[in-house]
Amino acid sequence: MIEQIGQTLLAVVISIAFCLLYFAGSNFVVDKVIHMPMASKSTLEQFQNKLRPWIFLAPALLLLSIYLLYPLIETFRLSFYDSTGENFVGFSNYLWVFADQNFLITIRNNFLWLVVVPTMATIFGLIVAVLADKVWWGNFAKSMVFMPMAISFVGASVIWKFVYDFRGADSDQIGIVNAIVTGLGMQPQAWVTVPFWNNFFLMAILIWIQTGFAMVILSAALRGVPTETIEAARIDGASELHIFFEIMVPQVMSTILVVWTTITITVLKVFDIVMAMTGGQWDTGVLANLMYDWMFRGGGDYGRSSTLAMVLMFAVIPVMAFNIRRFRTEESQR
Repeated sequence: MIEQIGQTLLAVVISIAFCLLYFAGSNFVVDKVIHMPMASKSTLEQFQNKLRPWIFLAPALLLLSIYLLYPLIETFRLSFYDSTGENFVGFSNYLWVFADQNFLITIRNNFLWLVVVPTMATIFGLIVAVLADKVWWGNFAKSMVFMPMAISFVGASVIWKFVYDFRGADSDQIGIVNAIVTGLGMQPQAWVTVPFWNNFFLMAILIWIQTGFAMVILSAALRGVPTETIEAARIDGASELHIFFEIMVPQVMSTILVVWTTITITVLKVFDIVMAMTGGQWDTGVLANLMYDWMFRGGGDYGRSSTLAMVLMFAVIPVMAFNIRRFRTEESQR
């Protein structure tokens, strides 16, 4: 344990030292080495100022190219090859995808996740953000709601395994859900194995995590709503519900959309929760799990797993494009 901590600290020190040396060396190269003999001093300074950010970004761009751009191109290429990645098969993998029964189930599950998780997390986050400001212990409540954000998806899944735990019909139940069910006189269930509904039980985990994120962003946005407008509405006799739906929500609608799309991107990439809770069994698999199964289980299939990875990427792109377009629209209106 101590050795691992020492190695981690050494890695941090070396990384910081490298960054400082690279920063100093880059400035030295730009200021002292790069010259333009025929250019004036102001022209040289302009050129150096334009070049400097690119030199600082060079390591990051290099790493992105190696670990992001190249894998993307290679994955796209492999999606047109067979399981060994050697024989070209054209669009056969893409035709297989939309005819495979497991893929259709995962698409259904992904659609459910996309509809339920961003919507419910955003709604709960907005409700908590509004209500927490009305009580004296609101900051404590916000801290408790935000706390799951500090837990990894796998860690959250382990916690919720105990929530849904099932020990057999004749055994004492330690799972919270089954304890409540038996307390009401009903039969306990292995909830994560119940077809179709088990997807919603898994979604509850991500909603629990992402509600804190939505709450923090929306709470900050709500502070920007003019208090004069709210007070005027109260004087005119508007109820708190009318103020919420007709004043607060329209004022923070752009932030709500940003939160919703951000959570949507997270949902499209969900893997850890399903893997830790069910391993994709009992019709709970999503695209990322199906891709993992084809690549790392049963010998590996480069072609079909790459095809599934590309389908997942194509699904994320429209959401990201919408988010970027809206951000640019907001920036242009300022």
